[in-house]
Amino acid sequence: MVRAFDWRDGERLIRFGRGVAAESVQALGGPGYLLLTTSRAGAELPAVAEAAAGVHHVHAGGVPELAEEALAWAQLPAARASRIVALGGGRVIDVAKAVAAALGEGARAMAIPTTLSGAEMTKVHRHASGIDERTRRVRCAVVVYDPGLAASQPAGELAASAANALGHAVEGPCTVSANPVATMAAHEAARLLTRAFAAEEPDRDALTLGALLAGYTLDSTGYGLHHVLAQTLVRHGLAGHGQANAILLPHTTAALARRFPERHAALAAALGEDPARAAGRLCELTGATQLRELGVDAEALEACAEEAAARPQLDNTPPRPERDELRGIYAAAL
Repeated sequence: MVRAFDWRDGERLIRFGRGVAAESVQALGGPGYLLLTTSRAGAELPAVAEAAAGVHHVHAGGVPELAEEALAWAQLPAARASRIVALGGGRVIDVAKAVAAALGEGARAMAIPTTLSGAEMTKVHRHASGIDERTRRVRCAVVVYDPGLAASQPAGELAASAANALGHAVEGPCTVSANPVATMAAHEAARLLTRAFAAEEPDRDALTLGALLAGYTLDSTGYGLHHVLAQTLVRHGLAGHGQANAILLPHTTAALARRFPERHAALAAALGEDPARAAGRLCELTGATQLRELGVDAEALEACAEEAAARPQLDNTPPRPERDELRGIYAAAL
């Protein structure tokens, strides 16, 4: 079991450890916040819902549209509060960040993660529909990281969530903003995430700490080729977030290795094995290793390659991949 700790990182507080979820209300600054959650996540911590000034359920869908709906609710006179708390996975957390960003100065996003998404650690999020793209993005001011909650998914979903986190650790050191601190965090994250499934019962404490460090890496370095391809699949409704990352990662890892062979070798040394092989093992645990197993066809991937090729984030993993390379990666994953 990983020792509990409090980490004050700039303007944010991260509380990590078994049982810290029970102290969430205190960590969030006391009652009176607005809570964004789902029915499943809300049932996990009823005390958090009871202490909220209002509760809004985030359903399936795209973050811009969901955030627009949540923002309209948060601006109602009866619901106004400066703390926007997310209890849930990456989608819920991204919506909370988008709402806080739209509300502007004084509003703070906070998170109690129920998956290994890493969204709670980054300022990466889409804005609510209608919000100017130049609006400052935010990261969560308080994160309550309890392994008993953040790594509570069933085994297959947990593996997909871990693969998503591993994608942060693999790609972060291969961006133009890579730095020594983020790279060290990425290597430790990758080690924790890939070894956590060695026994019959996953090491959920190690997975949660790995996701935290991987999210920290992504916040520091930004993202490029891998995340652009995975996000595009998700936006087209072809795969869930975890599944998209899990299936693509063995192939995008190889593409990153061609671009940054020395950085890839350093990650391999930290893992004691080839990162693409480690990613493939995680993918096998999710129940699907090819996109065709999810009902995806080549024609749908052609449209994804077109859209992905236009994303500016591809410049973060030079040389910028051409459309043919993106098509080839999707084809290899099909």
